[in-house]
Amino acid sequence: MADLDTARLLPWTGEEDKSYYLVTDGTGSLSRLADTIEAVQLGMAGDLLDHSADLLADHRATSEQLRFLLARMSEALTDGRRIAVSRGARLPMNTDMSADDEA
Repeated sequence: MADLDTARLLPWTGEEDKSYYLVTDGTGSLSRLADTIEAVQLGMAGDLLDHSADLLADHRATSEQLRFLLARMSEALTDGRRIAVSRGARLPMNTDMSADDEA
């Protein structure tokens, strides 16, 4: 059973960009929904990276197209950072620091 003292940052926000947290053992339907949304967000970010390479290589790309791409990249980066923060907060803390760990 997971540590219920650690809240999971969910991959979506509410009104006024308010964060939502879930305290659970990680096996419930809301946890599975969050896992699915994270997977979709990361998949979309990968697709966007592929598209950005093509668009940036196209010398005929307009400033409007590039601005749109930049806005979507910003959204994907925001989602990716949120996922990283959420997953990092759920990693077990290593309190036994040895000399090898500091190198």
